[in-house]
Amino acid sequence: MKAAIVGGGVIGGGWAARFLLNGWDVAIADPDPEAERKIGEVLANARRSLPALYDRALPHEGRLSFHADMAEAVSDADWVQESVPERLDLKHAVLGKLSDLAPKPAVIGSSTSGFKPSELNEKGARAIVAHPFNPVYLLPLVELVGDAALTGPAAEILRGIGMFPLTVRQEIDAHIADRLLEAVWRESLWLVRDEIATTVEIDEAIRMGFGIRWAQMGLFETYRIAGGEAGMAHFLAQFGPALAWPWTKLMDVPDLDDALVAKIAAQSDAQSGHMSIRQLERLRDDNVISLLRALKRNGSGAGGVIRDHEAALPGQHGAWTRPIPPDWADGGGNVAGFRFVEAAEAATARLLAAVAPADLPVTDMRLRLLRPLTAAGSLTIRSSLATRGAAPRVTHRIEAGDGAPVAVVTLFLAPPDPDLAARLETLAAAQEEDLLAGDDDVI
Repeated sequence: MKAAIVGGGVIGGGWAARFLLNGWDVAIADPDPEAERKIGEVLANARRSLPALYDRALPHEGRLSFHADMAEAVSDADWVQESVPERLDLKHAVLGKLSDLAPKPAVIGSSTSGFKPSELNEKGARAIVAHPFNPVYLLPLVELVGDAALTGPAAEILRGIGMFPLTVRQEIDAHIADRLLEAVWRESLWLVRDEIATTVEIDEAIRMGFGIRWAQMGLFETYRIAGGEAGMAHFLAQFGPALAWPWTKLMDVPDLDDALVAKIAAQSDAQSGHMSIRQLERLRDDNVISLLRALKRNGSGAGGVIRDHEAALPGQHGAWTRPIPPDWADGGGNVAGFRFVEAAEAATARLLAAVAPADLPVTDMRLRLLRPLTAAGSLTIRSSLATRGAAPRVTHRIEAGDGAPVAVVTLFLAPPDPDLAARLETLAAAQEEDLLAGDDDVI
C-alpha cells in the first residue's frame, strides 16, 4: 500500500509518520527545500512514540521517498493526503491537479480544519475532508466529511492504521471538534484581554480539571455523571437555565490588535519559553503516551482504539525491539522491575497469538535482574518456548539497546488442552529449526 502526502509541514509530516510506521510506503511532494529535514524531525518523534503505545510490534516500516514532481509522488497511490496551507485558492489548485493525477480508486483527503467538501470541490476536484489532530502519529481522531461512497472506504483504511474515523453527518464549517475548540479559544482570548486570567492560569484550569475528564469520557458522559442517579435529564434541569446567563462572550470576537498579541505572546514566552519546540513536543508526546496506555487498559476513549488495533496485529516469534514507554521509569530513572514482567507478558501474548485463541494463565514467574536499565531508548526481547514437562514455559531474555543483557523473565503457563498442546509443540519446534538455521533472533 502507498500513501502520497502533498505538503510536508507539521500535519503532513504527521500523516507520513502514521502511514509509514504502519507499513505503508510513503511519497512526499513538497517544494520546500527543508521538507526532508522537517519530515525527519517529525519521524524521529514518531518512531520513539507510536510503537510505545503498543504491546505488540507494528508492521515493518514502509519506504519513504521525496519527490519534486507531484505526478510521480501520487503514481500508484492508494491514499493521497493534501496538507497545504489553509487557503481555499491554493487548495483548489492542488486538489484539482491531484484529482487528475491520482489513480481513480485512490482516496483523496484534505487536512482542512475549516473548509467544507462542497467548497473544496467547487472547481471540479473529488476530495473528501480527512481532518486529523496534531500529533497525527499519536492522536487517533480523523473527521471525515463528504460523499458516503468515498468516506466509507476511507474509514476502513484509517482503522487499519490505528485511527478513529468520525464521519460527520452533514458538512458544516470547521466540522465538529474545531467548532468546540473555537468556543474555548475565543473565550480564553477574552479572559486574557480583560485581564481576568493569564495564559498560565487558563492552561491550569484545563489541565488540572475538566481536561482530564474530557480525555476519557468526553463532554456529555461527564455531565451525565454530574446529574447523579437521575442522569442527564436532572443535569439539564438543574444547570440548563444557566445557559441564558451572560457568562460568556462566545458570539463576540476580541480584536487581536498589536497590544493583545503582544500580551499573549509575552505571557506564553514566560510560561514555556525556557523549552524549545522540540522539547515541548517530546514532553507532550510522553504525556500522551502515558495517558493513552492507561486508557488502553480499560478500553476507554482513544485507548479502546489502540487496544482494538493492537489485537489485529499479527503475532511473531522473532526478537522484538520496542521503545521503552515513559511511564516505565522508577524514582531513579531506571525501568522498574515489574515492568520487565509486564514486557514479558506482552511478548508471550505476541509469541502465542498465532496458536492460542486467548492468553494462557500464568501459574508462576521467575525474574532475574542482571543490571539497571535507564528508562529511555529501546529494549529487545528474545523469547523461547519450551513444551517439555507438565506445563509449557516461555523464557524472555531482555537486552538494552546496545545488546547488553539486563533481565531474564520466565513465565510458567497453565497446562493446555491436548489440541493446544500440539500447536505449542509445533511452534516450539519451529523456533528450534530457526535456531539451527542460524537465526538467533528466536532466543
